[in-house]
Amino acid sequence: MNRRQLILAGLGGSAAALTGCASVGGSKPIGRVVVIGGGFGGATTAKYIRLWEPRIEVTLVERNPEFISCPISNLVVAGYKNLSEITLPYDGLAKHGVKLVRDEATAIDFEKKEVRLARGAALPYDRLVVAPGVDFQFEKIGGLAEAGPAGRVLHAWKAGPQTTELRARLQALPDGGVFAISIPRAPYRCPPGPYERASVVAAYFKQHKPRSKVLILDANPDIVSKKGLFVKAWNELYPGIIEYRANAEVVEFDVRGNVAKGQVEDYKADLFNIIPPQQAGRIAQPLITVNNQWVGVEFQTWESTKVPGVHVIGDAIAAAPGMPKSGFQANNHGKVVADAVVARLTGQPVNESPIIANTCYSFVSDKEVVHVASVHKWNAEQKTLVPVAGAGGLSAARNELEGVYALSWARNIWADALT
Repeated sequence: MNRRQLILAGLGGSAAALTGCASVGGSKPIGRVVVIGGGFGGATTAKYIRLWEPRIEVTLVERNPEFISCPISNLVVAGYKNLSEITLPYDGLAKHGVKLVRDEATAIDFEKKEVRLARGAALPYDRLVVAPGVDFQFEKIGGLAEAGPAGRVLHAWKAGPQTTELRARLQALPDGGVFAISIPRAPYRCPPGPYERASVVAAYFKQHKPRSKVLILDANPDIVSKKGLFVKAWNELYPGIIEYRANAEVVEFDVRGNVAKGQVEDYKADLFNIIPPQQAGRIAQPLITVNNQWVGVEFQTWESTKVPGVHVIGDAIAAAPGMPKSGFQANNHGKVVADAVVARLTGQPVNESPIIANTCYSFVSDKEVVHVASVHKWNAEQKTLVPVAGAGGLSAARNELEGVYALSWARNIWADALT
């Protein structure tokens, strides 16, 4: 019997019985939790708080009508999947008693413990979970502040309309055209994601536009994730199609001339996909404490180091050593925070030694995939999570079986967060 089950047993009934009692309003909630953001982290947190302690009232604030998955979205860009295949409803959370508010959180009053909404009344909370993902620092690249938000230059780094628009622009690119993808300095959302995108776009070109090229402009000094596996795939599958340039940070973009300007040279292409530098999502920005970009948290409860009682999860945080900004990690964050919130509101001790894991799959063609995995454990001396030596690792080689695993992983994590 785990700790959550012990708590429920001590309350004198099963989870089902307590859920039924709460659903008819027969008892007053023991606490109110508001979760901002219905991505991998926020949806998971909301669901698991209700699963583990049905007497807690949970409200999830999400402005989008549906969940669209960033993982697998590069296959939509390359034409191997449709957006509908990575789009899921939020309705499954209702059966767990999560109250879904389709609105935008515009501000947090930390003193009053209220979340202000664009259209509805303010939501009071006893505990707050902020899972806003990332926002983009368009201003860090000259000329992008107007061209980026207007959609003249696409990032497609939040799955949705820009994903399908980038796909349409790739289709319109003539055979022999050059597609350039610009990668910001790490950390950014999904470290291997840009290299995966370059790979699957190259696969599309190889099949349908064999004279076209992919130019990777990486602001980093080297490939930041799965280097050996990506380079091997590019050399063997796409010779003459992919050109990689390190230390090629784009500092300005001339939208009229369609030219990306670097520190040393300028880059020309027929279609630019510029992924801007990133920071914590707007609603979390009052909590930023690290490099004017990220929210600092302590890694036993994910509480903000700035405001107690406010838990911040997912891509918005200043990550622990070796911890990537990924959907799998956000899902793991959500479960640790759900456990911590239940503990705080029921007077139980929090888990002092959390362990979380990560697995990230990357398509290097329409069917072949590589992965990286890691395990992260609380270190009392360092007071943070650290990678566990010998745990996880990389694929031995790209293969189609991992492609099957990758799609199964996606279906499973979507179900875990949303149903």
